Amino acid sequence: MNDNVDTVAMTRESVEAELLRRNQELTDLNEQLSMAQAQLLQSEKLASIGQLAAGVAHEINNPISFVFSNFGTLATYVDSLLRMLVRYEQAERFITDPDVLKDIADLRQQVDLDFLQDDVLVLMAESREGIERVRKIVQDLKDFSRVDAHQEWQWADLHHGIDSTLNIVNNEVKYKADIVKEYGAMPEVECLPSQINQVIMNIVVNGAQAIQGPRGRITIRTGTVADQVWIEIADNGCGIPPAIRSRIFDPFFTTKPVGTGTGLGLSLSYGIIQKHRGRIDVQSEEGVGTVFRIELPIRHVEDDDATETQP
Repeated sequence: MNDNVDTVAMTRESVEAELLRRNQELTDLNEQLSMAQAQLLQSEKLASIGQLAAGVAHEINNPISFVFSNFGTLATYVDSLLRMLVRYEQAERFITDPDVLKDIADLRQQVDLDFLQDDVLVLMAESREGIERVRKIVQDLKDFSRVDAHQEWQWADLHHGIDSTLNIVNNEVKYKADIVKEYGAMPEVECLPSQINQVIMNIVVNGAQAIQGPRGRITIRTGTVADQVWIEIADNGCGIPPAIRSRIFDPFFTTKPVGTGTGLGLSLSYGIIQKHRGRIDVQSEEGVGTVFRIELPIRHVEDDDATETQP
């Protein structure tokens, strides 16, 4: 009788343990599903923002093109007017009417003609430079926000993508750090350019946010090894503590205050590099800084069975 009771008790414990194990598996699976759903939502959100930014850039580009074209014509007109003014000044000595000469002299002093002639050229040059900068920002915004609607792989100049991205995030970085570019030889890479731009943006902005106190430095290096290219983004910020270094690519993990970060930036970046069959590694030392290294194959190879490389 006791043996039967013991057997039933053991069976019950075994069943309970199995139920607990399966319940834990379901809980873990549910958490993974929630993370995947959040990543998908974030990805869709980024795609929507990209579409919006591309549309805004397109709309801004049209009036900017008109202004730029008209400004070129205006510069020609101003040059002609100034040359005509010089001829009038040369003709003044042939004016014999003293009242006319006095009126001209008074007006010259009133409008400060010499200063006006010099300053109008300076204003034209500065305005032209400003318009060209706006055009460059708009073009970089279009390049950065280009939506790969069908996820088409294409050959791209990553240096151009990095430069465009730096221009877009300039406002996030310029008050915190100087950008140092140490570009090496790099061929075009078959990739999804807008997604690589997203990775660069996430790492550069994180690097700028890690710099506290005195103005820092973010160095971007590139190069090629065999059939792969590499990009290193190094900052001299506060560094990443060893205790959390292995978690920085986990979804929703963030050290930022609540409301200032989703914890998905580096996780999405990791997923993008995985999709490109590349790898992303991090080296960091507290108080010294952090280096992210990205390696990408030059030519994209479809391989559904490829295993993921952990950072």
